[in-house]
Amino acid sequence: MSFYRKPADSPGEACLYFILDSAVGLVLYVGETCRSNKRWKGIHDCKDYIASYQDLHSRYGLTTAVNAAFWWDAPVERRARQQLELPLILKWRSPFNKENWDLWGQPFK
Repeated sequence: MSFYRKPADSPGEACLYFILDSAVGLVLYVGETCRSNKRWKGIHDCKDYIASYQDLHSRYGLTTAVNAAFWWDAPVERRARQQLELPLILKWRSPFNKENWDLWGQPFK
């Protein structure tokens, strides 16, 4: 999950990205960006949620395998990406996306 700390020569490309816990088959977050190399470099609440998620699991001896996956064939146009993103957020009920906080509550507030 340190991919965003690596230097990048370009701002990146449009994509949909997914934060997964492969140990339990859970989609934690779904996002979209037009600048894949810059989106995670600054402030992103999901980075804090991931750290808290991993710390809590470690405290109780539970295994995690948090990874990021990227779908590079996403549309370049933002509105089109968002129209793909929202149905995925709702389908997988990803707990770190604010659209699902009414189900799970805001994570680690």
